Amino acid sequence: MDFSFIITIFIIGFVGSFISGMLGIGGAIINYPMLLYIPTMLGVAHFSAHGVSSITAIQVFFGTLSGVWAYRKGGYLNKTLIAYMGISVLIGSFIGGFATKSFTESGINLVYGILALIAVIMMFVPRRKIDDKPLGEVKFNKWFAAILAFVVGLGAGIVGAGGAFLLVPIMLVVLKIPTRMTIASSLAITFISSIGSVTGKLSTGQVEIIPSIIVVVASLIASPLGVTLGKKVNTKMLQIILGIMIFATAIKIWFDILK
Repeated sequence: MDFSFIITIFIIGFVGSFISGMLGIGGAIINYPMLLYIPTMLGVAHFSAHGVSSITAIQVFFGTLSGVWAYRKGGYLNKTLIAYMGISVLIGSFIGGFATKSFTESGINLVYGILALIAVIMMFVPRRKIDDKPLGEVKFNKWFAAILAFVVGLGAGIVGAGGAFLLVPIMLVVLKIPTRMTIASSLAITFISSIGSVTGKLSTGQVEIIPSIIVVVASLIASPLGVTLGKKVNTKMLQIILGIMIFATAIKIWFDILK
């Protein structure tokens, strides 16, 4: 391990966690492909899909924890939504985290590609205005939300993600949750989800310790900064940025799967 390795992993973790705080995602949608390709491209390290999924699981845990702490004031955290979706996604991600060992490298990438493709489609589905609704009047189907979260958790646990890159479109498009409440609540839900992923990977010996520590340090610094910016950016712009990032990642993953 040398200085270039530390800097590369730190920057990747910082970027992913900054975007995590700003957009309400765990950061895995960004960190997974970056960790998979950039260290190899620069010649500083080579991580397998299993190694990458374990590092991103740790990053998501600490990145979302920092983001939730930054959002603790303002009424953006919907506790009912967090409870129903959080518990369901935790169970799903716990099962998915244990199941990872039975998947091949290409299998993990395929699951990731499918999740990203579904998220892209949902992000660009036309929807009615939802951001004018007072936060105290937000209502949704609790059990439907719980079922969707469980399914997302299964896939997210396999790839080491918190699942927010798919939970956010579901909350915006299907459950009709206002954007800023979606961002804040999804960070909390993703934090709960990441407990299952991290537990599954730690108990099966999949975690790479040194790079994980580096991305944790980056996460604790970057995520609150992302939250601060996210509170100031127009909600429509936040949705567009998230859609573009998920779309670009999905194209890259599917290109590698099909080539």
